[in-house]
Amino acid sequence: MVGMGIEPPKEKCSDPKCPFHGKLSVRGKALEGIVVSDKMTRTVTVELERMHRIAKYERYERRTSKYHAHNPPCISAKLGDRVKIMECRRLSKTKAFVVVQKLG
Repeated sequence: MVGMGIEPPKEKCSDPKCPFHGKLSVRGKALEGIVVSDKMTRTVTVELERMHRIAKYERYERRTSKYHAHNPPCISAKLGDRVKIMECRRLSKTKAFVVVQKLG
């Protein structure tokens, strides 16, 4: 269903916005990050860290981005979890990603 070698979760859910048990299709970017907030209902904030090169000084600096992602009940990622998110259609004003897998 989702592709990219991702196994569906063992739990079942009745969420229509779940890429495994609902009708939500995913496409585009696939990103990995850490959940930094899970206070919203069925939404998590995922922080991604990347290295940015500064040519003048020949050094690197860390830069971060935060994405809001839909958190289906069958996955239910919590604060501090490392997750994989994939792009989908816009679900709300700030949500265009969905959690597809919890990574170790």
